[in-house]
Amino acid sequence: MSADEILDVVDENDEVIGQSPRGEAYARGLRHRCVFVLARDAEGRIFVHRRTPAKLVFPSLYDMFVGGVVGMGESYDGAALREAEEELGVRGLPRPVPLFKFLYDNGSQTWWSAVYEVRCELPVKPQVEEVAWHDFLRPAELERRLTEWEWVPDGLAAWQRLRESGLPLS
Repeated sequence: MSADEILDVVDENDEVIGQSPRGEAYARGLRHRCVFVLARDAEGRIFVHRRTPAKLVFPSLYDMFVGGVVGMGESYDGAALREAEEELGVRGLPRPVPLFKFLYDNGSQTWWSAVYEVRCELPVKPQVEEVAWHDFLRPAELERRLTEWEWVPDGLAAWQRLRESGLPLS
């Protein structure tokens, strides 16, 4: 999605209260919707990637989720499948399974965040516009890298909530 794509602006209860171009929503700190998809391969390893320097938000940082903004009128479920297929560069993924939803707010940026999981047993070919580097890591290796690499803060918030949820990570 470009900075001109229109997003739904939502309130503290995740109810739509208006629309805004994505670039304006980011610049003005307008609350909108995002999806985070934990993609696992056939061995249960997690897709980890470094974002490209051209990304509008959190350029060049590492992320353990694929995903992005939910477009105007789009459902969380639809956005999760679209974003996972786009970023992984595959078609025909199973529907991502919803895990939980939370409000991310760092004081200047805020969005409702729906977290999903999907099994990707297809060969991945990530979008070069989105992904500068990628690999599938075992959960223990990902945990070790948390203190070594610079991670997107919203992904870290989602990862922390996933760890606290009691859902299995390995």
